[in-house]
Amino acid sequence: MTKKFTVVIQREEDMYVVLCPELDIASQGESVQEARNNIREAIELFLEDADPIEVEQRVHDEQYVSSIEVAVG
Repeated sequence: MTKKFTVVIQREEDMYVVLCPELDIASQGESVQEARNNIREAIELFLEDADPIEVEQRVHDEQYVSSIEVAVG
């Protein structure tokens, strides 16, 4: 069985930082692909060891990623 999770990848200096907001898990890599592979591994390890109740509390049916414009200065 597989399950899809949202990941957000951002470049920070010379690394790519990746966050899975549903599970509040982060990782990083030197490339986008490495960051994706690392977060996949981190999620799999978390799901292997986590209490099912904790997983259920963290995962939401709906997840939205958006941007918002705000006035500055």
